[in-house]
Amino acid sequence: MADFRLKEGYDIPLIGEPADSVSAAPRPSTLALKPSEFRGVKIRLLVDEGDVVKAGSPLGCVKNREQQVFTAPMAGTVKAVVRGARRTLMEIVIKPDEASDAVSFRQHDAVAISGLSRDVVLEQLLKSGLFNVFQQRPFGNVADPGVTPRSIFVSAFDTAPLAADTALIVRGNEAAFQAGLDVASRLASGKVHLSVDGRRFDLPKAFSEANNVELHRFSGPHPAGCVGVQIHHIDPIKHRRDVVWTTTVQGLILIGRLFLEGRYVPDITIALSGSAVTAPQHYRTVVGANIASITNGNVEHGELRYISGDVLTGTTSTPDGHLNMKPSTLTVIPEATESEFLGWALPGFGRLSKYRTYPSAVLGGKKFAPDTKLNGGHRAFVATGYYEQVLPMDIYPMYLLKSILAQDFDEMEGLGILEVTEEEFALCEYACPSKVNVQQIIRDGLDLVEYDG
Repeated sequence: MADFRLKEGYDIPLIGEPADSVSAAPRPSTLALKPSEFRGVKIRLLVDEGDVVKAGSPLGCVKNREQQVFTAPMAGTVKAVVRGARRTLMEIVIKPDEASDAVSFRQHDAVAISGLSRDVVLEQLLKSGLFNVFQQRPFGNVADPGVTPRSIFVSAFDTAPLAADTALIVRGNEAAFQAGLDVASRLASGKVHLSVDGRRFDLPKAFSEANNVELHRFSGPHPAGCVGVQIHHIDPIKHRRDVVWTTTVQGLILIGRLFLEGRYVPDITIALSGSAVTAPQHYRTVVGANIASITNGNVEHGELRYISGDVLTGTTSTPDGHLNMKPSTLTVIPEATESEFLGWALPGFGRLSKYRTYPSAVLGGKKFAPDTKLNGGHRAFVATGYYEQVLPMDIYPMYLLKSILAQDFDEMEGLGILEVTEEEFALCEYACPSKVNVQQIIRDGLDLVEYDG
């Protein structure tokens, strides 16, 4: 077992951490598949409004890889097909019914999974739609079934602000998680790397005693739990054809249930967190559930921002929206509706700052409830050294960002753009005194290298 101790990073002290308990959320009135969540593919619609579907029925497929489908989490009726600009497919909304009809897949004994061939495993994952829980690096797209990755990486802990506790996610799902690891081990030419929280002494046995994996311990502040940081320290990506896959604990549990039970079981555990939540806690719900079924009167009144994911990398949603498939956190914080008069001149005892801009920086142990204000406008993009303090990777972040803005492809690759996605640079954006949209610059750079480089 390798032990990595990272110093760079920052744990943002926020109010609204979810309690160490799991409650059952009400049955969702609607659920949705969001094609826009799956980067790097174009999805062809296979259903129309009014169609009746089973759990595991195909709703769409990748245009140039028709065997790679996206399926319904629950049985029901297709209520709406939502399109955006230029008829981009945004959501496929399903109204679940009381029946539990599901497409049947081949059921496997737990011991036999490790002996399955890659072709058998891949076929079942593609037909069920659960192959799409894998993400491919470099570029952070949905995995390509035609490519065999050299390794698969799984982060068994999340250091993002107010994130879900993976120990609660895996509790009661230990057999399914191990089955998911066994399935993943059949897909890669090399190893499955499982990274656990080195600061935690009460690791679940599902993690500490996992089979068919190489175990690693990471200690340090956020982003130590980001899988890209872990790849960088374990076995970094060397060039664009050096492909690895990543997935999550929750994704492996879904896969494990598929192989053990022979059907798509969409049950997941998510954290409802944030300073605008009355009683932050974990909930059992289903993939793509409507947000109102989870918040369910457990949020404050007033203008609020709903975020599917964490406050650094999540996507903005609405009370009438639906969960994304991959994040295990739903965050709710106050929405900034009014500017603060002479805010820059106030002492700032209650204002969060990583640096000693305000006296609050020296108040040890204090947690804060910030809203969505930027607290300043866009400024000159100058070298400050702040990025290096929060990025535990052997990368020059400022030079990488400027090479992207200059569209210098050789410089981008030489400075390590193939090793990162937006997730690893999210904390740089938070710490940036120039208010630069760092994550968008990284995404623009990745797209440039992928399609034009």
